[in-house]
Order: sequence, then C-alpha cells, then structure tokens
Amino acid sequence: LGALLSGAVSPGPSFVLVANVAMGVSRSDGIATAVGMGVGGVVFAALSLMGLHAILTNIPALYFLLKVAGGLYLVYMGIRIWRGANEPVTMDNDSVTSQGSLKKSFLIGFFTQVSNPKTAIVYGSIFAALLPSKIPVVIYYILPPFVFLVEAGWYMVVTLVLSSESPRAAYLRSKSLFDRLAGCIMVGLGGKLITGASSQ
Repeated sequence: LGALLSGAVSPGPSFVLVANVAMGVSRSDGIATAVGMGVGGVVFAALSLMGLHAILTNIPALYFLLKVAGGLYLVYMGIRIWRGANEPVTMDNDSVTSQGSLKKSFLIGFFTQVSNPKTAIVYGSIFAALLPSKIPVVIYYILPPFVFLVEAGWYMVVTLVLSSESPRAAYLRSKSLFDRLAGCIMVGLGGKLITGASSQ
C-alpha cells in the first residue's frame, strides 16, 4: 500500500484532472472524481491479482493497443480542457452541483484512471514483487478496499486542498491560463504514451 501511495502521489494525468475539477467545477465534483480514481484503482488491483501483469508482458500487441487507446483518451481529455479554457465557471457553490454532474465527474475520474495501461504494469509489478507467490485467499478480499482508500484518499486530499478559497481564487483569476496548461499536460502525457507504444 505504501508503494502504491508513492505512485499515486507522483504527478500524472490523474493529478492534473482532479486539480482541474476541484478548482474549476466544485469540491463535490472533485470528490466524485477522486472516488472514480479509487474505483479505477480497485479494477487494476483485481486484474493484477488475476494475472494481468503476466498477460500484458507476454502479449506485446495487447499492451501496444492498450497504450495507444489510453494515449488517445488522454489527448481527447486534454483537447476538451483546452477548448473549455475560455468558458466561465458556472458552479461556484457546491450546493448547486447536480447529481448528473457528480456522475459525469465520477466517470471522467474512472476512465482517466483505467486509460493508462502503465498503471496496470505498476500494480502488477508491485504485487508480483511484494506479495507471496501463494497469495492467501483473504488478500483477494481485503486488498482491493485498501487500494480504494489509498487512491481515493489521496485525490480527496488534493481536492480539499485545491478547492479551498485561496487556490480556487487563484485559479479563477487565471482560469484560461490554468486550463490551457492542464490541457497541454494531458495532451503531452497522452502523446508520450502513444509514441512510447510505437517505439516498442
């Protein structure tokens, strides 16, 4: 769990997305996005326990396709953030956040998390290195919920910090700049994922 937490706190598309939602939409939406990230982490944990790491490392074509698909999704998200840079913030108060918006924020968080196959490799590698060769059955039940707490917990901390008054006010003063920077980072990370796949 400590190894997974160290990976979660390292900057990447997930951090960029949660920060953007927390500052630009609402705290509630940021928390919904964090929960989506946590559920995505549980998916990777479950798949890694079932041997996804071995499958991806032994079937390069599958890993290539997943990297390209994940990269394209990140590029798409980056372009969406960039294009919305000049749009005004319409939800400054958490109380006006709609259920539909929360669902959308959750799904964006979830799909951003699961769009990166490198995360699957990280999970698989950590599990392969740190879990015993014969995994006790109880691990299959207790590890995924703890993974959720690590992933969602970290991004909730990010949300609570960045949606507080000072960071949010700074974001609103320079929304266009922040959004374009976030969009560029997302596109860059997606492009890196795609070019990394094509170079293998």
